[in-house]
Amino acid sequence: MTDITSTTLYQKTLGCLIGGLIGDAIGTPSEGLEYNEIEARFGWIEDFDCDGTDDTVMKDLLAEALLRSGGYATLDDWAQVWLDRWQAIFGAKQQKFFISVLHTAQKLKRHAVPRMAALGNMPSSSSAMCISPVGVVNACNPTQAALQAYNLAGLIHVHDVGFCQDGAAAIAAAVAAAMHPQATVDSVLDAAAQTILPLSGEQMRARIAQALDLASTCDTYDIFRQTVYARREHFFCRITCDSRETVPLALALVALGQGDVERCVTYAANLGRDADTIGTMCGAIAGALGGVESIREDWLAKARALASTDQDNLAQKLCTVALAKAERENAALAALAEIA
Repeated sequence: MTDITSTTLYQKTLGCLIGGLIGDAIGTPSEGLEYNEIEARFGWIEDFDCDGTDDTVMKDLLAEALLRSGGYATLDDWAQVWLDRWQAIFGAKQQKFFISVLHTAQKLKRHAVPRMAALGNMPSSSSAMCISPVGVVNACNPTQAALQAYNLAGLIHVHDVGFCQDGAAAIAAAVAAAMHPQATVDSVLDAAAQTILPLSGEQMRARIAQALDLASTCDTYDIFRQTVYARREHFFCRITCDSRETVPLALALVALGQGDVERCVTYAANLGRDADTIGTMCGAIAGALGGVESIREDWLAKARALASTDQDNLAQKLCTVALAKAERENAALAALAEIA
């Protein structure tokens, strides 16, 4: 039997998990700041010294739901993990959680069934920021990753903030596409945009296209950052964590950074606004694209030492689930072939 840790699947999965954690951590000091404030306080952020924020906590909770369900987690499964792991949300990092998640959790515990708990929530990136494990268990199948992401994101975002589901679908699809052995930056970004619902998701599609178009015309990161801030009415939202802002910018930074983890996450940290969330999304995508071997050795050692969850062990478990899920689906296709 092949040692799963020797496979490309494992290398890409671990790259995704650690790349996302580093992106969250390196963006923590600049969260909520504008880039002139970042320059005044830090100069240029180029390293990290923590294990991130609610983004990584929520990713771990979602990964647990996927593991429990054999890769087929629904919003009900994710909600049950929230209830079972209550202190993960209402513990040491509670102040890092956006109010919509805290409110949703309280509604789950005291009042609402999962598919109704999101009613009334504000826009945020609370589903998109942690959705990367869905791309892993649907590796090389961005369409299926997006469909599952739409369901899971419904725990936090529905109705008039349904565009946040589009953001989650885009990131999940990007990670799934990045897991392909022949993946490129272009194929990943194409998958992110193309798997969004064509009519309901038109607003998110347009914002992603606008951000990617700007990235393609900017010779440097500095020009991109200056332009984004100068045209804030086109790229920013009233709530900084609105996924209509964070998801397009994260994908644009993947393009600008050419899928390199270090470039992508440092660009996010020095962009500001919801820097940790933008960083965790572009870090997860870049990490899946390049694999763990594309991440600096000193960063890998630091991330492993700081992480509250063993990322190597989590990667092994997610790979096992992804393979078992693929086997079940292949068996179903074989059965279909017999009756066709």
